[in-house]
Amino acid sequence: MFIYSVTIAIDKELEQEWLNWMKVKHIPDVMNTGCFTQYKIFQVYSAMSEDLSTYNIQYYFEKVEDIEKYQKEFATDLQREHKNKFEGKFVATRTILRTIE
Repeated sequence: MFIYSVTIAIDKELEQEWLNWMKVKHIPDVMNTGCFTQYKIFQVYSAMSEDLSTYNIQYYFEKVEDIEKYQKEFATDLQREHKNKFEGKFVATRTILRTIE
């Protein structure tokens, strides 16, 4: 099992709009690619600040070919849409994890 982990720090003034957009639009679009089996959303409490709220979205996938397909066929457009909607108001980092136990 693998996890595509996306951590996003978003301006607090846009937090609720962003979170709603993620739940209603972005995450369903990512899941509709067929590359992932499930997802989970977490709020990162250790990163609390006055200006930013930080969230981590974990997308689960079975094999390396799934993330390769996602990155090749879908990631650019989906990330561009996110960037265009919230440009200058967020910072994102992406990590691919492999479960050991």
